[in-house]
Amino acid sequence: MNPQAVPGLQHRTVLLQEAVEALAIDGARADGVFVDGTFGRGGHSRLILDRLGPKGRLIAFDKDPLAIATAQQIADPRFAIVHDSFATLGEALAARGVQQVDGILLDLGISSPQVDDAARGFSFRLDGPLDMRMDTTRGMSAAEWLATESEQTIGKVIRDYGEERFAFQIAKAIVARRAVGPISSTRQLAEIVAHAVKTREKGKDPATRTFQAIRIYINKELEELEVALEAALEKLGPQGRLAVISFHSLEDRIVKRFMASRANAPQPDRRLPIRAADLPQPVLKLLAKMKPSAAEVSANPRARSAIMRVAERTSVSLSSKP
Repeated sequence: MNPQAVPGLQHRTVLLQEAVEALAIDGARADGVFVDGTFGRGGHSRLILDRLGPKGRLIAFDKDPLAIATAQQIADPRFAIVHDSFATLGEALAARGVQQVDGILLDLGISSPQVDDAARGFSFRLDGPLDMRMDTTRGMSAAEWLATESEQTIGKVIRDYGEERFAFQIAKAIVARRAVGPISSTRQLAEIVAHAVKTREKGKDPATRTFQAIRIYINKELEELEVALEAALEKLGPQGRLAVISFHSLEDRIVKRFMASRANAPQPDRRLPIRAADLPQPVLKLLAKMKPSAAEVSANPRARSAIMRVAERTSVSLSSKP
């Protein structure tokens, strides 16, 4: 779907130029294979295609049926879209005969059109059905989950994925409310949270953390990120680039730890008789950490929390990784 087709559903791709530059699509690499793990509305993908050579390939992923509809409008033989999570990139690339890639971009979180479409249920500012699924063709909606899950589990999810200090008070209020009738709209949930949260940071809606937590849990965002990072490492060829854009601390923490652990090989006890050539070597090289410029944040306030981390695959075999 073209975001311009629905009033208000505009999307600004965050760190557009910077992310594509990080993939280093130039020289012989321009005829390589690249992956856009989250097509969204195609900002990164279209710029990657502009940089690719005639023999280059771009394989994009997305779970959102509307993103898939937009991607299918791209009539370029170098481009392919996969209607699935980037967590499946290992299997999806293998199924297409791709054993090695030159660059992978993962743009995490949700897009502006998803947030701004009340029917998707992501926003506490718009009243709509309490869905929150990125892929509306499969899985359990937020409303269905809240109707059946235990109070303890709801509280744990809101605490762990939303870092919400009033998580268990909110969970108790949800369970009490559903005993009266189903919680089926975003406005209902936002009102329940507002009554349960007694204090909140200035300028922040009480429902922010709860909506974030439920969305992350329903879509298995953190679990899929961990799987995708491992798959990316397996598929990247020597000097292949991995660029990941995160929008909140939980995502960024996973990315930071993953990259750092693969870039810093543990050193054995110096007293052991091990040759320098036999010492464990890192499989990633850290290249950059970047945030949007002040000008970009001014033009697109939703970019303010974005962090991009970039790493490069070394020539060390994974079979010899620590």
